[in-house]
Amino acid sequence: MIELLSKDRCVSCNQCVSVCPTNVFEAVSGDIPVIARQSDCQSCFMCELYCPTDALFVTPLAEETSAVAEERLIDQGLLGSYRKNLGWGKGRKSTASADGSYLIFQRMYATH
Repeated sequence: MIELLSKDRCVSCNQCVSVCPTNVFEAVSGDIPVIARQSDCQSCFMCELYCPTDALFVTPLAEETSAVAEERLIDQGLLGSYRKNLGWGKGRKSTASADGSYLIFQRMYATH
């Protein structure tokens, strides 16, 4: 479930608003978006994945919400960690080639 939108990191690009399949976020004119419908979050991580500034934290515990401290998430390397672990973003290396299904599809299409 979406737990945090960092006011310090957000650049108001509204990518989270655009990519969220359940309309959790709401754009705010002249300000950063807000988490308007947290309970609608399905923990798909799309918002965290597309956030260019790693300003979002989604917990994999879809049914639980808990107060999270931004400083603690930063210290633990969790803020934007999903995007980082996939290798999305400038200066990061894609991890797709290490994925087993990627390798299977690569081999399958190489034989055609």
